[in-house]
Amino acid sequence: MDEPADRQAKPLRVATYNTSLFSDEAGGVIRQLEGDSTHASKIAAVLQKVRPDLVLLNEFDYDDAHRAADLFQRRYLEVPQPGGGESLRYPYRYLAPVNTGVPSGLDLDQNGSVGTSGRELGNDAWGYGLHPGQYGMLVLSRFPIDEAQVRTFQRLRWSTLPGATNPVDPGTRKGFYPDAIWKQLRLSSKSHWDVPVRMPGGTVHFLVSHPTPPVFDGPENRNGLRNADEIRLWREYLTPGDAPWLCDDQGRCGGLAPDARFVIAGDLNNDPADGDGQHDAIIELLEHLRVMHMATPRSEGGEQTALAYAAKGMQRRGAPAHVTGDFGRRNGALRLDYVLPSTGFALTGSGVFWPKKDQADAAIADGSDHHLVWVDLMP
Repeated sequence: MDEPADRQAKPLRVATYNTSLFSDEAGGVIRQLEGDSTHASKIAAVLQKVRPDLVLLNEFDYDDAHRAADLFQRRYLEVPQPGGGESLRYPYRYLAPVNTGVPSGLDLDQNGSVGTSGRELGNDAWGYGLHPGQYGMLVLSRFPIDEAQVRTFQRLRWSTLPGATNPVDPGTRKGFYPDAIWKQLRLSSKSHWDVPVRMPGGTVHFLVSHPTPPVFDGPENRNGLRNADEIRLWREYLTPGDAPWLCDDQGRCGGLAPDARFVIAGDLNNDPADGDGQHDAIIELLEHLRVMHMATPRSEGGEQTALAYAAKGMQRRGAPAHVTGDFGRRNGALRLDYVLPSTGFALTGSGVFWPKKDQADAAIADGSDHHLVWVDLMP
């Protein structure tokens, strides 16, 4: 059935939000949401204020029964929250297993043993996590999701990515991972999802991920290299041409159709100018021919925070208003969160939900060290 003309005329609001709704214990987020969680209330209040039509939530712990997602939607999003807006209902959602906390059975950190519990297990999991599903992902949508056509790349091997190289230990000048491990290592620290959403005007592919932070490693820079290649996977996915190596978990191979419209979203853990990480990885994604060249989302609160760090001697090259999170005295404020539409849309607005400290909305904006990023699009 065709959408009514007045509904078609409204822009589509697409967002990403790293919610920090994770726990170091399996089931910990469920127990929080079963109670009266101030943290979850603030996250829901921000979503009720911004009211995206389609949103990715990063760092939302996954459980097989989808209990955490049920609780968050029913007890928080669908109930008006202090400082928020009206209740917010999403009829459609997508969530699936991720690599974090899933034991690999391999000595990935090369410390001489395979971890079985705690941080040792996390270091040897396919993606760092203290239990399976920690730091998971959740997509919420006002529009139908074509679940039969969803593609996930949880198990794609890093070594299959063209140009991928085993991180080199500068001390031994050898690959950090033994060949037997390198050939098994998964690329995605959580997962990469292509979620087709049937929006007014046609299907939009929501390309979502949460690459590993490019830190917490050694001189071999294995996390920095992994972060860059997790980002590069989307460039490969968008680039025309045969890609027989690019096979999803369902066994379907190849990239995104050349005429498909998409929005890339997520905490990509890479600032184009500042902080750790290989900046060329995110810059090359921003400059990809299929990605819309647009004004960078901005906020007054981010600018205020970045300038405060600058006043204390932490100088940055990036624009202060473009930052999306405050990561403390060591790292300062950085732009890590992105919503990147494809060409073919018309951009009508964008922003970062980060009010200044003296504004009323600041009371709900501190639920996470990241801030929600949104764009408004006309099909």
